[in-house]
Amino acid sequence: MRSIGIFIFPGVQALDVTGPSDVFAEANAFVPEAERYEVLLVAATNEAVRASSGMRILPDVAVVEGSATLDLFLVPGGPLVPTSVASAGVLDAVREAAAGSESFGSVCTGAFILGEAGLLDGRRVTTHWQHAGALAASYPDTDVDPDKIFIRDGNLITSAGVTAGIDLALSIVREHHGGRVANAVARRLVVAAQRQGGQSQFSPYAEIAGDVDSPVAAVKTHVMANLGKKLSVSELAKAAGMSARSFARTFVDRYQITPADFVEQARLEAAKAALESSSAPLKLVAHDCGFGTAKHMRQVFLRRLGMTAAQFRTRQAKGRRHDAAGPSR
Repeated sequence: MRSIGIFIFPGVQALDVTGPSDVFAEANAFVPEAERYEVLLVAATNEAVRASSGMRILPDVAVVEGSATLDLFLVPGGPLVPTSVASAGVLDAVREAAAGSESFGSVCTGAFILGEAGLLDGRRVTTHWQHAGALAASYPDTDVDPDKIFIRDGNLITSAGVTAGIDLALSIVREHHGGRVANAVARRLVVAAQRQGGQSQFSPYAEIAGDVDSPVAAVKTHVMANLGKKLSVSELAKAAGMSARSFARTFVDRYQITPADFVEQARLEAAKAALESSSAPLKLVAHDCGFGTAKHMRQVFLRRLGMTAAQFRTRQAKGRRHDAAGPSR
């Protein structure tokens, strides 16, 4: 059996724990007994902890020096983790468990705990998109990608926010048992069968696309069909069948983003897809996605992602090589 240890601590996000745990538990129904997963809740002590939701969680085992080797050790996050300091006991337990595991990683803001434990230096990681900048600032020797669902770097695997832990766990099941089993587990849990690790964490026009009752829902289709053109508020309002003033006010009230920011983000998403899937020159990508010039596209990438378009393309190529290398075990 493959042993999966999921760390729990006071203030942990319960879904960071239960999401991956349920993926592995469901997978056991589809694989031979000898290939099943044993999921253990691991803690610094034997005492129960309170999750951020108030849920009381009891560990299966406490980490002590010389603890049994795990196949995978995962550290979940919690709402207060990015702005708090982990106790010495928690950090010692995380270091001990990670050192005694074939591979280790984090879910959501659990990456901050790994960073505080000194386990992220020189590694490529991701975390919740809202906290990626803080993680990069706190641990400058860590290569933080703010826009991935999950990332594998050798024996380290990290995921984005909360439900992305389910994607991470499904990817592990897929590696071990193939797509048929992973898809069966996803159907049982009623989640997406596979969100690729390189998929963007956050896309504002995804929310708009699903808001079928809104008069501005048609704007998404119009924008994506006309990225290379000038998209003024007046033109977007016309597509929505509204006056420019009413459209702008309604758009901001409903989505907390201006029409101009929405268009820029849509262009950014399209450019990212083009850079990842083709070798087209930067100036051609910039033109096709509506940035006008490669210089303008570079400025937008820097402002929104903290890297240039060229750096993004290089990073994606590096990530594909890591993924192709597969798991360490």
